[in-house]
Amino acid sequence: MRAVIAGLPKRFQVGGKLAFGCGLRQGEVFGFAVEDIDFKGGWIHINRQVRLVGTKPVFALPKGNKIRSVPLPAQLAAALKVHMKEFPPAEVSLPWVKPDGEPKTFRLLFVDAKGRAYNRSVFNMGDWKRALAAAGVIPPRERGARYLQAAREDGMHALRHAYASVLLDAGESIKALSEYLGHSDPGFTLRTYTHLLPSSETRTRKAIDDAFTETETEAEVENDGDPPAAQGTSAPPAKPMCPQCALAA
Repeated sequence: MRAVIAGLPKRFQVGGKLAFGCGLRQGEVFGFAVEDIDFKGGWIHINRQVRLVGTKPVFALPKGNKIRSVPLPAQLAAALKVHMKEFPPAEVSLPWVKPDGEPKTFRLLFVDAKGRAYNRSVFNMGDWKRALAAAGVIPPRERGARYLQAAREDGMHALRHAYASVLLDAGESIKALSEYLGHSDPGFTLRTYTHLLPSSETRTRKAIDDAFTETETEAEVENDGDPPAAQGTSAPPAKPMCPQCALAA
């Protein structure tokens, strides 16, 4: 992930960090504006995307017409501030929803070298594939070849998947992840990312070992004649909710 982001053009490297750091879709990164950032509160708001209708770019609501807010990590917030100093937000006007829709203007953080909203097709065939090649994900372009190797499974959405896998590995609930990704149904999130859930064998062994250890420790205390601890005086730290429990909640 780091190598691919480092291979992107400098003007879009923080865009790659945003996709990974907050789980945005590609079009949502392309449509991300300065007014969508709450630095003080530590949130970003995903209010729109740039999408193609035929060959015409337009602004539209995010997929499923579902706007959302996502926690903004401190390191990403700092990177966004640096990016905006080096590449000031650019006012971009596009029609809303359809090519003949009412024009709307937003100050986008990520635009191409000509100050235009990124075109998905051009970006994917050029900047993104070159970044994959630089990171060794796909081979360099062969001499005489017009295009780099196809990389359907390694599109920019891989950064969004990486975001999901990191949160799941850290114990985040499926319910919260679903909200951050903008899914309408936590069940869809679970079905999509169940293969990324960490294996449970180690957790199972540790949980039972811990229970045995606690039981043996209590027995040793009682055998020493000390009174058992009063109920309710202490509690173990809360543990992350399992995906199934999150859905039930």
